[in-house]
Amino acid sequence: MNRINLLVLFCCFGQLVMAQGHGYIFAAADTTLPSAAQEWKRIKVAMSQSTPVRLLDGLDPEMRFAQEVALRDPRMTENLVEPVLKEVVRNEVFSVAPVRLADITPQLKAVCVSNNCFRVELFNYAINLLTVAIVDTRAGQLVALYAYQSTQPELPPRLRTLAMQLATESPEVQKALGYRPDTTQAQMSATKSSLNRSRCERSQHLCVAPTFVNGDKAVWAIVDLTDLRVVGVRWTNVGNAGALPDSIFTERKLQNGSVMEQYCNTENHLERNRWAMNYLLTSSDGLKISDITFGGLPVVESIKLVDWHVSYSNTDGFGYSDAVGCPCFSTSAVVAIEPPKILTMTEDGREVGFALQQNFYSEGWPLPCNYNYCQRLECYNDGRFRVSVASLGRGCGSDGTYRPVTRIVFSGDGQQFSEWKTDGWQPWQTEQWTAQTPLTSYTPEGFMAKMTTQYGGYFIEPSQGQFADGGRGDHAFLYVTHHRTDTDEGDTDLPTIGPCCNTDYHQGPEKFIEPAPESLTDGKLVFWYVSQIKNDDTPGREYCWAENIIKNGVYSPRIYPCFSGPMFVPMVAKKPE
Repeated sequence: MNRINLLVLFCCFGQLVMAQGHGYIFAAADTTLPSAAQEWKRIKVAMSQSTPVRLLDGLDPEMRFAQEVALRDPRMTENLVEPVLKEVVRNEVFSVAPVRLADITPQLKAVCVSNNCFRVELFNYAINLLTVAIVDTRAGQLVALYAYQSTQPELPPRLRTLAMQLATESPEVQKALGYRPDTTQAQMSATKSSLNRSRCERSQHLCVAPTFVNGDKAVWAIVDLTDLRVVGVRWTNVGNAGALPDSIFTERKLQNGSVMEQYCNTENHLERNRWAMNYLLTSSDGLKISDITFGGLPVVESIKLVDWHVSYSNTDGFGYSDAVGCPCFSTSAVVAIEPPKILTMTEDGREVGFALQQNFYSEGWPLPCNYNYCQRLECYNDGRFRVSVASLGRGCGSDGTYRPVTRIVFSGDGQQFSEWKTDGWQPWQTEQWTAQTPLTSYTPEGFMAKMTTQYGGYFIEPSQGQFADGGRGDHAFLYVTHHRTDTDEGDTDLPTIGPCCNTDYHQGPEKFIEPAPESLTDGKLVFWYVSQIKNDDTPGREYCWAENIIKNGVYSPRIYPCFSGPMFVPMVAKKPE
């Protein structure tokens, strides 16, 4: 990892901003809010230490040792000081946790064998850099290091509490609500956000959006945790949703331990209808489905649901960028509170395949500012498969656009991605992206692209509303990147890699392409798919929506899902050599 020059430098007293290329202008920190003033004092103390890093408190002895080992390694600490001005910049350890099964790559299998490995996440506020160290506490050394540019980790509990405090202390938030809210009333407080025309735009700063439901509206407090200030207050309409039955909340809480033990800490195997696969719940990348075969032939190495980006305004650019995963060891507000389901698929009364499906809930769903996401792999008896996702509402507004980020690695070498044009198949030679638009060309069968492998390959058929699941078309971005093992671009759990509210192709996968696209001719590729789904609460046209209705005298959720995702149709299969 190379040392990175800083264009913007944040220090304990505020920020130093480049002034027209000639020196720096001092901008004082915001200390008008009590919690901000106290936090700046703590930051100043942390930055004056011999190792100027804000440490994570409340760790058990082994986790504390893992943190110490990581910060002793010069690769982990090479960006603590700005190289030109020789000034300390702000760094903080966000997480220390046992390495989960989803983090263990083939290279780490021989090292992390007996619960001796820990994942340590360090965030550099000045340059938006997340550095992840895998530490072997038995050997007392760092065994893997990953650096993610322009990427922010999930928040630790301390920062989630601070964000709520800043929001409730804000005069703007109090004025919008008409009262001073309590921190217990805040929802989505740890979920990253954005806001145009502020430093939160495109996640330049670490920003979250504690949200307060007030009647049929939600008040968003956009909190900048880099500058420790509330940078904006916005409203969304959420409608009336009734109450959440106590039984739903209790049942979900009771299942957490079972889900962790059986599906987060254990890899499961499934064989059915000539299909075979393994599946495992990850901390932040949804349900990881791996080693998929059909009729004994390798098909897919892994499928993951990396991010959910939810935008509520194309002009103001505010919303959420969220991860989905296990119910524990995750700061996501949308987690797996029930086990995966294996469902039979039928057409005209006959079985045509099965689906492996996982739902991720906010605890208060289907009330406003709570979410329910569905991840689904459909496996057909004829060898087709479809990777689909859906929002089941209700969300934090009636005017949202959902952009889920799916990552797929096909099995085998000799891979080639081609896009259909009016004059035939056009192979891609370098990493790039394309978009599904009204001008997109399709084959007569509806194929937009294809991925060939040593085992044959698959045609790729995006949704145009043809899959009889209520979907209205994907309007998707498609990306193809070189599969790398020397740096981590998704084989382990990824943090949220894209900001919530970009309306163009900047959804996260492009950071593995730009600024210098690599060649795609050496045989192993990663396919990324980002659909764009617009929600609707219009009576009779509901989509990506949920509401509470009275059924048998009590509240019961009614959902209006919005499924999206491509179908993969097999080409001529080839037996392994």
